[in-house]
Amino acid sequence: MRLKGRVAIVTGAGNGIGAAVARRFAAEGASVLVAEVNEETGHAVADETGGLFLRTDLVNNAWAAGNVGRVEDKTDEMLARGLGIGFYGPFWAMQAVFPHMRDRGWGRVVNMCSLNGVNAHMGTLEYNAAKEALRTLTRTAAREWAPTGVVANAICPGAKSAAFRSMMSRHPELEAKTSGMNPMGRVGDPAHDIAPVALFLAGEDARYVTGNTVFVDGGAHINGVAWAPDLP
Repeated sequence: MRLKGRVAIVTGAGNGIGAAVARRFAAEGASVLVAEVNEETGHAVADETGGLFLRTDLVNNAWAAGNVGRVEDKTDEMLARGLGIGFYGPFWAMQAVFPHMRDRGWGRVVNMCSLNGVNAHMGTLEYNAAKEALRTLTRTAAREWAPTGVVANAICPGAKSAAFRSMMSRHPELEAKTSGMNPMGRVGDPAHDIAPVALFLAGEDARYVTGNTVFVDGGAHINGVAWAPDLP
């Protein structure tokens, strides 16, 4: 019960990593607010965890599948959509919760970033750019909020998230290669590999941990990933 008495807002919690985090936080005693654009999955996770559901359009953990394509074929609209979901959503959420955390002298922000941005994966410019911008936001907030008792950290997960499954459905030839290139030989599990690290960063034990990027990826970041889809 490491989060007993705490309130957790888990954004994008209707599926994938967000749902796994919501379940783990609830199991550890947190009162969970499931923030999700999909009402069906959001209500389902809220009912399962004994939490509340709030329909939200732009959220920290969320991503909606974009177009895979070369840099020269990306449009302003694609970039704006990616930044809206992956950067502005978390930015607005952090701005909204910070005054309440500051007034209590205690707060935890855990943002889900991505190896796509760190390793500059091909074909997903808007996703890469948004996630790297989110890492910068996390580090800047950590520096500014450090005196208040609020810490902010980022996780770069390597897991079979909703975004991963969506990508692999369009490029099935890459799924086996992705697992094979991982030092541990597999892609992580949201519930058993990612959620426990989020739990640590959300709890009391992370009181002196801020501004960090935690790579929860089986070591995939060590040598980078040879992500090379056949882009027309």
